Amino acid sequence: MTAETTHQHGPRMRFHQLVPEVYKAMYALEMASRQGLDPSLIELVKIRASQLNHCAFCLDMHTKDARKAGESEERIYLLSAWEEAVGYYTEKERAALALTEAVTVLTDGFVPDEVYERAAACFEERELAQLIALITTINAWNRIGVTTRLTPGAYQA
Repeated sequence: MTAETTHQHGPRMRFHQLVPEVYKAMYALEMASRQGLDPSLIELVKIRASQLNHCAFCLDMHTKDARKAGESEERIYLLSAWEEAVGYYTEKERAALALTEAVTVLTDGFVPDEVYERAAACFEERELAQLIALITTINAWNRIGVTTRLTPGAYQA
């Protein structure tokens, strides 16, 4: 055990310093997964996955990034209830959020066909592949953040 195993005042470990090659690879995946996707959609997906995964660090980061990208406070606040917030999100965004939830939770062990088909109807095939990569990447970041207990607050957009 190291001196950094406690989380009361900070992270359990400095993941990016201990495995810089993994961090660099994750960052490269992050950059590749964003290509061709709308910046607002990217942040909505990242916020929603981070809500589901209870990753406070990523929620802090991506709400700040969403605001910087011009996202409204109202849409950020309503994101956890997007299905009920009729009129606030486009059909394309709603399809992306449904896919985000299905990929993030995987409660039935698979992504339901109707969720995938809804997304496929709204996104071109390459764009859908990018979206799946983005969802996969934020889930990986969330798991690193939650496991190492990254602390929110210090990130500046």
